Amino acid sequence: MKHRFGVRQNFAILGFAILALALAAPGVRAQQDVAPQKAGKLIKIGDVLSGELNTMRVRDPKKAGKRVPTYQITSEPRRLPPPNGLCNLETGPETFQLVPTSESQATQLRSLAGKEIAVKVDEVACAQDAGQMSEAVVTKWTVVTK
Repeated sequence: MKHRFGVRQNFAILGFAILALALAAPGVRAQQDVAPQKAGKLIKIGDVLSGELNTMRVRDPKKAGKRVPTYQITSEPRRLPPPNGLCNLETGPETFQLVPTSESQATQLRSLAGKEIAVKVDEVACAQDAGQMSEAVVTKWTVVTK
């Protein structure tokens, strides 16, 4: 019976297999050692969210698919008050869409895009509509000056 590979080649293949297992083993152990993240602190009405303000353009189904600016703040994970809770997330939402209710609020957000901001939360809920790009939506808010 003829072998396709010689003895040296078999040892080389065996060596590569052992090396691959040795390199993969610490990664498996590291995944097991990672503790699950704790749920974020509960956000209450009147609390302040702070983080970088991002601007995105999404299509608004209410305006015949027209692109409208959407503002989002990325913050530490926060739990929402009941009945929203964690928004089906393990730690609570980290991205919060800010909904401007007037042209003056929209202008204010436009000027703050890309900057660190803080907003006082007056009303917040989990994202549910298809056009919402964040995990939670802040529908009533005011910018807090630092």
